[in-house]
Amino acid sequence: MIYPASAADPVNHRLLCVAEDAVQGFHRFPFRAIADRCGMEEQETIARLQSMLAAGTIRRVRQTLFSTSLAEGALIAWQVPENKLESAYAWLCANDPFTGHVVIRECSDASAPGADYRLWTTLKVPTSFGSVAEHCQLLMRHTGATDWVALPVVGMFALGVGHARRAGLKPGDKMPAPPTMQRPCTPQLSEQEWSVLLSLKESLSPAEFTPCPWEQRAAALGMSTEEYCRIAETLDSRKVIGRFATFLDHQRKSADRSTGTGAAGLFHWTVPSGLEERAGAECGRHICMTHCYWRSGGEKFGGAQIMGVVHAPTRGEVLAHKAAIDAHLAACGIPVLHTAVFWSLRAEIRPSEISPLRYKEWLRTIGSR
Repeated sequence: MIYPASAADPVNHRLLCVAEDAVQGFHRFPFRAIADRCGMEEQETIARLQSMLAAGTIRRVRQTLFSTSLAEGALIAWQVPENKLESAYAWLCANDPFTGHVVIRECSDASAPGADYRLWTTLKVPTSFGSVAEHCQLLMRHTGATDWVALPVVGMFALGVGHARRAGLKPGDKMPAPPTMQRPCTPQLSEQEWSVLLSLKESLSPAEFTPCPWEQRAAALGMSTEEYCRIAETLDSRKVIGRFATFLDHQRKSADRSTGTGAAGLFHWTVPSGLEERAGAECGRHICMTHCYWRSGGEKFGGAQIMGVVHAPTRGEVLAHKAAIDAHLAACGIPVLHTAVFWSLRAEIRPSEISPLRYKEWLRTIGSR
C-alpha cells in the first residue's frame, strides 16, 4: 500500500505528534514505541515514515543524544561584515561538522544590544580536544568574522521540537507546572561506550527502517544486537541519550502551514540576578517553546540570560506567543529588564558532530588551510 507523504494528512499528523519528540530515551524497537503511542500498527508506522522521508517531508529519523553532557558546547553569535555574511554561512555549512545549526538572523529592533550579530550557530567541541574559544578563533580565520560571543548552557527548561503537536496552540497554552531545570554534566565513557554512542546518533538509512534498526549497527561494530542494546540502555540510564526522533523539513514552504513553522523567533529575556531559574521555568512551561535555556555570557545582548525559540506560521503569531509569555512573567512578579526577538531568515539545521577521533582529524585538515 502507498501511503500519503504530506504532514497535513490526518493520520500522518497524528503520527508526527508522537514521532517528533514524544519517544524519550533508547528503545530496542523504537517504531513499535511510536506505533503504540499512536494506536497504530508497527508496519504502517514504518511505511508512513518511509513515505514521508522519501518525499522530503521529514529530513531524518535518528536517536538524539544529550550532547551538552558529552562535549563542551555553546550557542555562538557571530559578528560578520554584511558583505561576508553569506560566504561565512556557506563555509560553516560546508566545512565544520562540529558546528550544528547555522542561522542568519535579524533583530526586530536594529538598535537593540547585539543586533549586529547576524550569524548564529551551535557548537560542540569534544572533551579534551580543545575549547570553544580555540575553535571559534580558528573559525574566524576562515569566515571573516570580526567578533563572536559564546553563550553556554547553565540550565535547560525545554528541548523537544514537536512542530506537529504544537501547531494550533493558542498563546498562553502552558504545562500545569513549570519544568525542573536540568544542568549539563559530563560522564566518563569507555571506548566501547563511545563507539556505541557515536553509532547510535547517525540518521537511519532507508534500509534501517525495520522493527529493530540497531541490528546492522551492532554488526558493524562486531557486537551482537543484545550487547549493543544493553550498552545503549546503560547509556540511557546515565542520562546521555535523548529521544528517538523524526525531524520535519520545516524549511519547505509547502510544510509551513500544516506544521506551523513558517516563522521562527529566538527570544531573549534579561531578568534580575537570582531569578534566572524561576524565570526560565516559567518561560519553558509554555508549550510553544521548542527550546528554552538559561545561558551565560549575554552581556553584549543586554545581559540576556533566558533564551528560547518559538515557531509559528507567521511572525504575528510568534509575537502573540511572546506577548503571552511576557504577560505571564509579569503576573508571576518577575521583572523583565530587557527583551528582544531575533528572527530566523535562513537556516541549516543539523546535529553537531561530537566524535573525538573525527575532531582530531578535522583539526589536522582545517588547521593546514
